[in-house]
Amino acid sequence: MHRFAAALAGFCLAAAGTTAVVAAGPATAAPACSVGYRVNQWQTGFTAEITVTNGATALSSWTLTWHYAGSQSVTSAWNATVRQSGTAVTAESLPYNASLPAGGTVSFGLQGTSSGPDPTDFALNGVACGDNAPPATTTPSTPTTTTSTPPPAGCADAAICDDFEQQTGSAPGGRWTVGAANCQGTGTVGVDTAVAHSGARSVKVTGGGGYCNHAFFGTSVPGSGVLYGRFWVRHTTALPAGHVTFMALRDSADGGRDLRAGGQNRALQWNRESDDATLPAQSPAGVAQSVPLPTGTWSCFEFAIDGAAGQLRTWLGSAEVPGLVVDGVPTPDVDQQWLARAWHPAVTDFRLGWESYGGDADTLWFDDVALGSARIGC
Repeated sequence: MHRFAAALAGFCLAAAGTTAVVAAGPATAAPACSVGYRVNQWQTGFTAEITVTNGATALSSWTLTWHYAGSQSVTSAWNATVRQSGTAVTAESLPYNASLPAGGTVSFGLQGTSSGPDPTDFALNGVACGDNAPPATTTPSTPTTTTSTPPPAGCADAAICDDFEQQTGSAPGGRWTVGAANCQGTGTVGVDTAVAHSGARSVKVTGGGGYCNHAFFGTSVPGSGVLYGRFWVRHTTALPAGHVTFMALRDSADGGRDLRAGGQNRALQWNRESDDATLPAQSPAGVAQSVPLPTGTWSCFEFAIDGAAGQLRTWLGSAEVPGLVVDGVPTPDVDQQWLARAWHPAVTDFRLGWESYGGDADTLWFDDVALGSARIGC
């Protein structure tokens, strides 16, 4: 099995709720702000999407504060710099979304552990939302060293949408964990500022050959039901004849074994760790229904996993790959191994990197990663 120790063992999504803080003053006066707080809660954690609507005074930068009444603890955030001290939470704008015009809106998200009631005491630049007074004059904060660009287009509704522009360390942090469960050798994972699909940053994986050179970075899966994923990948060495993996998802419905995407016989394939089933079947006719992964250029890889229906779809460059589809209808040379037993995956994490079961090495870059409950697109 290849999984992070932090992967959630029981991922049970509860109903989403929305808290809105609105003005309490006279109907003729515009409120300072209003806040929508949409939370997805499960047994051991939560994600929250927060939308701030500004009042009548344009802002050149913004800071939203609130307190948690429960045991919530923020572990990562996107589209804002979020800090927590005790129950107090502060979210600060980033360079690309600092300007907030009168009546304008801005959204950001966060992930955390534990649970509790939704916060209600939001304040924007020191003024309680619902307070009709103009925002207080504040001293501009010292610019951070974070360099950011607007988030990737086309994934505003995705639960995770990351272009790595907020990464400031040598290895991806925040929601991302670096490591491999089995063994690690010469394989490395780092933030790269020389090659990127968008903006100025990507994650570079230097994948060594041999079983003990696994190198991955990953995060927990946000939600349940149908999971759609999209990422851009660039690599230097053509997919080999041997079996390799560049994406893995832990399947709690399959004994915690991995559902893996990678390649074999020089074409893309899916592989089920528990019984080593491949998609497509590795016959010449089956491999011919897959495609290689181009080298030296960015490729858009998309997938959809429907655990309830036991179905799987895959796209490369927005075109569906016939040999990488499980739709419940047997297809010769494609899914006979896959349909040999009932399969209803329940994935709990998502990892990108490199895993070679022979001597094959590769260098890969990943960028503009998105996960959600609807197709995201390239």
